[in-house]
Amino acid sequence: MIARVRRFIRDHDLIRPDTRVVAAVSGGSDSVALACILHTLHTQGDLRLAGLAHFNHQLRPTADRDELHTAAIAATLGVPVLTDRADVAARAKAERQSVEAAGRIARYAFFDRARQHFQADVVALGHTRDDQAETVLLRLIRGAGPRGLAAMHPRRGFVVRPLLTCRRSELRAFLAAIPIAFMHDESNDDVSIIRNRVRAELIPLLETRFNPSITDVLADEAELARELWQWLHQIAAEWIATHVRAAGDTWRIDLASLAGLPAALRRAVLWRVMNDASGSRRIAFAHVSAALEVAAPHGPVTIDVPALRVERIGAEVVLTGRGGKPRDSTNQANLFRYPLSIPGEVLLPENGWTLSVETVSSTESVRASIDPCAIAGNGRFAAVRADKIAGVLAVRNRRPGDRFQPAGLTGRKKLQDFFVDLKITRNERDRVPLVVDENDRIVWVAGHRIDETFRVTDAAQHVLLLRLRQI
Repeated sequence: MIARVRRFIRDHDLIRPDTRVVAAVSGGSDSVALACILHTLHTQGDLRLAGLAHFNHQLRPTADRDELHTAAIAATLGVPVLTDRADVAARAKAERQSVEAAGRIARYAFFDRARQHFQADVVALGHTRDDQAETVLLRLIRGAGPRGLAAMHPRRGFVVRPLLTCRRSELRAFLAAIPIAFMHDESNDDVSIIRNRVRAELIPLLETRFNPSITDVLADEAELARELWQWLHQIAAEWIATHVRAAGDTWRIDLASLAGLPAALRRAVLWRVMNDASGSRRIAFAHVSAALEVAAPHGPVTIDVPALRVERIGAEVVLTGRGGKPRDSTNQANLFRYPLSIPGEVLLPENGWTLSVETVSSTESVRASIDPCAIAGNGRFAAVRADKIAGVLAVRNRRPGDRFQPAGLTGRKKLQDFFVDLKITRNERDRVPLVVDENDRIVWVAGHRIDETFRVTDAAQHVLLLRLRQI
């Protein structure tokens, strides 16, 4: 078990020997096993277990029991614990959300607080292959393509899932052999919750009537879908960077170039552009299918989808945002977005710059040679934490609503306000390159400031060096 988790961590580069890890523990079998496995890896030098974190949703009479049990686990392992609580049901009612949605938002906000409290790099969750299989089935039931069927990723931002290689039954056998007790969450027995119904009814049916290995099959399918989506996402981004013209609220795609793409890539390109043009409103399969019909020679000329109009005008498909007055009233130059591989370099013809990225040795002598300005990113270089970056990098210019937390400051700030404070003219603001990750979080406002999330705080951290050069 330990060797398999270690191999999974290495294969996905989730955690390194100098990585400080917080284990999120609910008190159930999976998270308790996670804490014990990470503690073993800590003692063997594979990572640094900074502490345990428990969030009490106050939804069950036994919630306080689970909180106390987590504290007992921390005492047994000899590591510190951070607990917090919130009335999730009241919050859901006040914010008109489902209890599940409100709980997830509150929980992940706590995870980020716990990471900062322990000065950790990542927060580890105890999701298993069983959870992955359930997620795939839920996505299938609701409708999903490769992106959705990829289900839970081993890494998403500062969250890692090192137990996606393990079955729940294996973890319980592991705990029985130690032995370490775990708590039963009775809400998991409520089959009115669709995930519980999938777990209690659908998966047993599939196992007994169709395939006894269905859980492993579905978990493997998620991995295949994730690899496919990452490849498709990258190819689509590269095509968009060279074939899509954007200005203000209008995106233009050449019909002939779009028609020459394979069907899967054509759909991925339209989905990506439609999401950008609609202000990240939800674009569903049916919306993309309707846009593909507009792009066909004999299809409809115009359709409307959420916050967006799609038209065939001459030799182009034109997407126009329908949000009324633009959120940023400045006159924007043509929008640009270019993929940036690691290591790699991208040419920015809009402003006469190149932007490159390279990995930096973890030795302190090499780190000491980095210009101190690179730590804040207020110059031609920026040193950023690689472990905080989700997926692939890209370089783009600003978009309406962009926000980030300038390094050294507290709280997030509108990029527009940041530019005003620096007295950057309106004409220049659209030319400033922004390095973003796959989740479109700003990593570096090139030449000016990195986001606090990516600031290097320890000489042992894995670092990327970003460099801005004028052609």
